Amino acid sequence: MKQPFPIGHLISIRHLVQLEDTASFEVGLVHPVYATFALGRDMEWAGRQFVLHMLEDDEEGIGTRLEIEHHRPALLGEEVILTATLEAVSGHEVTCSVLAKVGDRLVASGKTGQKILKKEKISRIFASLSHE
Repeated sequence: MKQPFPIGHLISIRHLVQLEDTASFEVGLVHPVYATFALGRDMEWAGRQFVLHMLEDDEEGIGTRLEIEHHRPALLGEEVILTATLEAVSGHEVTCSVLAKVGDRLVASGKTGQKILKKEKISRIFASLSHE
């Protein structure tokens, strides 16, 4: 595992809210806004940007934590900027705080965690679960 970033380093990604990001379930569309579950996916992706630069060739990241507090809506067609801040690297676990904003409007805040493990270890864990 590489450690190219200092604690407090920021990485931002952009996401344009689309129909597939809205709050929809089997019963149909609930609200035409950026759904909390889609925010979670994209907040995890923002934090993963650190992990992608930290991986050795024989390693992969696996999610360990996702916390979201949804503050205000983001509408269809709005661009959301998700900014991950590297909070900690403890052993092989990478923890980030993430803010999602449309302009100055805070849409969501939260935390993500990913553990960097050897690919073979992840494969063994998954294989052991298939035998339960």
